[in-house]
Amino acid sequence: MEHLRRILLTGWFSFRDGEATAGDVLALRRVEDVLRRAGAPYDVAWSPGFRPAALHLAQVRPEAYSHLVFVCGPVHGPQVEELHRRFARCVRVAVGTSVVDPAGPAVAGFHRVLARDAPSAEPLVDLSARAPAVPDRPVVGVILTHGQHEYGGRRRHAEVAGTVTRWLAGKDCARLELETRLDIHDWRLSATPAQLSSVLGRLDLVVTDRLHGLVLSLRAGTAALAVDPVTGGAKVTAQARACGWPALIPAERLAVAGLEHWWEWCLTTGRETARHTRDRFRDGTGIDDGTETLTAALGLAGGHPRAAGPRA
Repeated sequence: MEHLRRILLTGWFSFRDGEATAGDVLALRRVEDVLRRAGAPYDVAWSPGFRPAALHLAQVRPEAYSHLVFVCGPVHGPQVEELHRRFARCVRVAVGTSVVDPAGPAVAGFHRVLARDAPSAEPLVDLSARAPAVPDRPVVGVILTHGQHEYGGRRRHAEVAGTVTRWLAGKDCARLELETRLDIHDWRLSATPAQLSSVLGRLDLVVTDRLHGLVLSLRAGTAALAVDPVTGGAKVTAQARACGWPALIPAERLAVAGLEHWWEWCLTTGRETARHTRDRFRDGTGIDDGTETLTAALGLAGGHPRAAGPRA
């Protein structure tokens, strides 16, 4: 084999019309780790759609590399075949890949194929399994509404959702879009309050512009970063006040600085504050939800209906 000068790492994450999956990128990290430990020089070619500022295949000079390694995914299709033509002078190796057609030109073009699965071959563990450990990131539920048309000209829901989601896209966190609406037919939605509560209780933070996004998160002991999407404040603001919850931003003052401030608070001090609020909800300490007034209005005492007296 040709003397190793420099290795170009490629995969489906390299193609302009390809895609980068979590498994692909972790498999790449495993190969990178192996090459670093071996002291082998390498570069990674990324799709411009995924990593705009990184090295792209269109910028690569094939003569600068002695080897090309294709990492993960199926060895199939015209994109892979083009790599063989363009990097014909390189030693080409596929690793951690799936082979569907061993005789196909995409597979046959490699000098070696170290497949994770192929016909008549024992499977190998996927490269992602032994990738270097990654740090945990906050798991954030996102509960937004695009309705509430009853507020008419005071509605700023689209503006709020746009600002919040653009900001969230740049945060290093795991985002989970949620809906408080229950549905027994749509598998993507919770069918019972218990199902939704189970999700909320496992999150690190909820970002919401909904009243029940705020209350149900606090009920589960999870901090909520709330935005009131109505100019002048409406039910979200009122509910935050009733619950004694400080992490609230009015629509007219929504800005990245405020989002960042309450994000940090919710993931630190706010954690304990949310658990304390949950406990207050459970034992009723300092909580007025109107039910005592309801029982009086219904003529109930001690939870039992009063006996109706004879008519005069």
